[in-house]
Amino acid sequence: MIATRTTLSQQLTALGFEVLPSAANFIFVRHPAHDAASLAAELRAHSIIVRHFRQPRIEQYLRISIGSDAECAALVQVLTERVGA
Repeated sequence: MIATRTTLSQQLTALGFEVLPSAANFIFVRHPAHDAASLAAELRAHSIIVRHFRQPRIEQYLRISIGSDAECAALVQVLTERVGA
């Protein structure tokens, strides 16, 4: 899980996401140019569920649970198509 979290964090950083440090089974991320609610909806349309909180300080962040390598690869693929590299 640690290796998968590290890899996912690096891949999302490369896509322009801000990834907060994490020692848990999830990461907290935001993209400065894309609305978190829109990203969550796009992922949901691809059957990828992430948490989006509609609270003032964290409304632009997504909470992404660390899944299998294949699940994380699917997440990165959809986000790559959505936000570009």
